[in-house]
Amino acid sequence: MPDGSAQNGEARQQGWIGRARRRREDAALLTGAGRFAADLPRPPGCLHAAFARAAEASGVLRQVDLSAALGLPGVVAAFAGADCVPAGEPAVNRFFPDLPASRFLPLARDRVAAAGQPLAIVLAESAMAALDGAEAVLAELEPLDPEATEPAFAGQWRSGDAEAAFAAAAHVVRAGIRHSRLAPAAMEPRAALAVPREGGGLTIHLSTQTPHRALADLAAILGLDPAAIRVVAGDVGGSFGAKASLHPEEAAVAWAALRLGRPVSWQATRSEEMLTATQGRGQHLRGELALDAGGRATALRAVIETPLGHRLPYSAAVPGRNAARCLPGPYAVPAVDIALAGHFDHRAPMGIYRGAGRPEAAMLMERLMEAAGRATGLGSEEIRRRNLLPPEALPHRTPTGEVLDSGDYPALLARVLEMGAGLREACAARRARGELVGLGLALYVEPCGQGWESARLTLAPDGRILAATGATAQGQGRETAYAQIVADALRVADAEVEVLHGDTATTPPGIGALASRSTGIGGGALMQAAAALEAKALPVAARLLQSPPEALRPAPGGFAVAGAPGRQAGWAAIAAATPADPLEAEAVFHAPGEAWACGAVLALVAIEAETGIATVERLDWVDDIGTVVNPMLAKGQMLGGLLQGVGEALLERVAYDEAGQLLSGSFMDYAMPRADDAPLETRLGAPAHPSPAGNSPLGAKGVGEAGCIGVPAAVVNAVADALAARGVTLDSLALPLTQESIWRALNSGGSER
Repeated sequence: MPDGSAQNGEARQQGWIGRARRRREDAALLTGAGRFAADLPRPPGCLHAAFARAAEASGVLRQVDLSAALGLPGVVAAFAGADCVPAGEPAVNRFFPDLPASRFLPLARDRVAAAGQPLAIVLAESAMAALDGAEAVLAELEPLDPEATEPAFAGQWRSGDAEAAFAAAAHVVRAGIRHSRLAPAAMEPRAALAVPREGGGLTIHLSTQTPHRALADLAAILGLDPAAIRVVAGDVGGSFGAKASLHPEEAAVAWAALRLGRPVSWQATRSEEMLTATQGRGQHLRGELALDAGGRATALRAVIETPLGHRLPYSAAVPGRNAARCLPGPYAVPAVDIALAGHFDHRAPMGIYRGAGRPEAAMLMERLMEAAGRATGLGSEEIRRRNLLPPEALPHRTPTGEVLDSGDYPALLARVLEMGAGLREACAARRARGELVGLGLALYVEPCGQGWESARLTLAPDGRILAATGATAQGQGRETAYAQIVADALRVADAEVEVLHGDTATTPPGIGALASRSTGIGGGALMQAAAALEAKALPVAARLLQSPPEALRPAPGGFAVAGAPGRQAGWAAIAAATPADPLEAEAVFHAPGEAWACGAVLALVAIEAETGIATVERLDWVDDIGTVVNPMLAKGQMLGGLLQGVGEALLERVAYDEAGQLLSGSFMDYAMPRADDAPLETRLGAPAHPSPAGNSPLGAKGVGEAGCIGVPAAVVNAVADALAARGVTLDSLALPLTQESIWRALNSGGSER
């Protein structure tokens, strides 16, 4: 990344926000110098951990026999659930008053709640010896009904008189979508290295996106003072929400390290990841939309059923809550009646996964809009024009109580249709030639930033800025973007900013990276800390320049005397003037509200009628994310989310049999999208007038999850449009729309699925 002095001087004049800068993280990652938890050097005396796991999905645990494992060469110790009794449980975000406790156990005791649940941890001198020991553990289990479910929580959103609106409606349309469970499948599986400290306490290296939360959870589970624990998240190879909460294996590794007084290392295999890591989606949504004679929506009714698996991660209620509160999306619907129910089952736990409820809400509304366009005869585009909230209506309080802060939804629709000009006519011509093609449109809104985040800026002795953040990174280019934000605020080159994150010993307490909040909220904290650092530096600069503070003005690289640009004091000079007491400023930024990004997607899909293979030939997409810090990073996030969105629509499904056994335990069985599943042509557009977020001084909204929100709905609508030309309707559907399901729909005689 070239950073010559001339370029730096130019950047100081022009600012850094909005510039496409290459990721500073990549040099180390591309040369094998990354520091992932599983690759760290093992301390002397380090033991390797492996887990014996439940073979049944549900049952009474009569006995766990460790004797055979303990007799194997290299095995040092083995523990079952009766040995590893937690002092407490991790917290759960209590969005609903009836939400139960987490049901978290490092190792199962008395009952087994899911296949793969850890029953015992085996510690050995080598990884292979630990695996041999885990296989030698014998468990006696009395099976129970694996299909049994249990209510966990419920929610209701009502506004207006939905019943009267439906009674008076000229049209009522319906849609149902059963979302498959999805495996986040990050490139790096979970990993942990726990190292006991002399005199008590623990340092644990985790592949996590929430190190400060992990610290609090470990303190509760282990019964330790939080000050006795240090959590370090170095390089993290992706997470997509699955590493937002502590997992039982990680707690068991920490407990074993403390119990034995020796370091303990564990690395999940891909099979373990598929079996026991948190999953996403899985919701079943049913909705009805009432419309008047002019095609305007008057009421929405929806029922959302969300599975939870056998235990609750911290954000277990978030996907269902988001799906409910994001309705009715960007549309003006005066009355709603929305019911949400969450239930436990004997499967892997369900957590947040890229989008976390937003994709489900967008899919339901966009399927209803398609149905409304057919029922009214207005068509796909006009029905949306008539129902989108106009820009002058924002900020707008939705019938579910949310506040859409800014955006121009009709302009997004117009922009994406402009990008796709001629596609509808081209589709008609291809259909006339016998081709099976369809166009799918989708609009969406995305909540992406609320709550708080922390930052601390320190002026180093050499004049560099050390920026410590409570947010973390899992491949998004966070260090690059944060360096740009701080450099812009303090008028220095981005190379002069060092970003610290992921280590609870060197960063202020923070939330972490989730919910598309880190740029807006974390960036807001950095900007506040920068303002506080400037306030501390101003009197020092004034002393150096022998001028009253009120006569100084911000200048590139530091401060200057007003009207005398040659009289300047840079940050290096200010640092040299305060060697005994380096300047430092902290900030905790509390967002006054929530930012809502928005966008529109148009997809062109072709289907091979003989086989059912669907190909996304083209995807046009415009996304309004307010202030863009780094266009290159934003584009990368959009494209990554886009491919995951295609995977959700057409490929991915976690499958279980009736006994609760996982059938998709590897990438041989779970259809991860590949390069040749990407759209043949992707065109990314920007709104003519982006709408900055009003809840952050930066004005940035989230972008990392957008592809999983708008793209699946557009692709599904395109498939449905293609099938409709053959008389096949998909008013009720199950995802993904695989080759087989599309072929069966084409050969079903035109009946609905």
